[in-house]
Amino acid sequence: MITAHDFPSAHVADHAGMDMILVGDSLAMVALGMEDTSEVVLEEMILHCRSVSRATKAAFTIGDLPMGSYEIAPEQALESAIRVVKEGRVQGVKLEGGIEFAPTIQKITRAGIPVLGHVGLTPQRQHAIGGFRVQGKTTTSAMKVLEDALAVQAAGCFAVVLEAVPAEVAALVTKRLKIPTIGIGAGNGCSGQVLVQIDMSGNFPPGRFLPKFVKQYGNVWAESIKAIEAYKSEVKSRQYPAPAHTYPMPPEELTEFEKLIESN
Repeated sequence: MITAHDFPSAHVADHAGMDMILVGDSLAMVALGMEDTSEVVLEEMILHCRSVSRATKAAFTIGDLPMGSYEIAPEQALESAIRVVKEGRVQGVKLEGGIEFAPTIQKITRAGIPVLGHVGLTPQRQHAIGGFRVQGKTTTSAMKVLEDALAVQAAGCFAVVLEAVPAEVAALVTKRLKIPTIGIGAGNGCSGQVLVQIDMSGNFPPGRFLPKFVKQYGNVWAESIKAIEAYKSEVKSRQYPAPAHTYPMPPEELTEFEKLIESN
């Protein structure tokens, strides 16, 4: 699984053969320049889901339910999920939370909408859990991760994201579950993995903070800078556009045009 936030990022992910594409609320930061995921609203998520869905032909596409769109009541969550699927044109939704959101997940899945769970570190609740901290480092905390994962499984989730959990804990949780786990900062014992595309492709300026679990597989930023700087240089030197990039006019027509201009 990989994230995408617009048509181009979804297009390349789909062509690369990703099994699943997540329109994650991380787009708040990587696409909209916001401070954190709590700022993005449902209407913005639906817009980005629609853009991504136009590009995906093979991948199973999932849209994040943003903070404020599902916490009030299961009925609110179902209404939001229906909008994301109908208007955003995705195949399923993801929401953060464990045992406390089991009734909400059940409400959505019973309506026929696939739900991807998300336990461990839940970024939408960063202020309530003391920031972006690893979860499951103590026996008590690890049991909470397991209990949450079992609860969302029982509620009908088809898979669950385990975020920022010790690899050993994530592997044991995965063994206890009947549904797949998708790890992000949770080791290779999970059933699958997910990364933010902007992070793993290196499409950001030098010096930007990256979480420990991110492996950078490319340097899209450097290639883009190189291309744009070359374009700028060639435009200023008039190397571009070259004859190969222009549309020719028949010589006789050009001569006639020049005569008309001179006569006027």
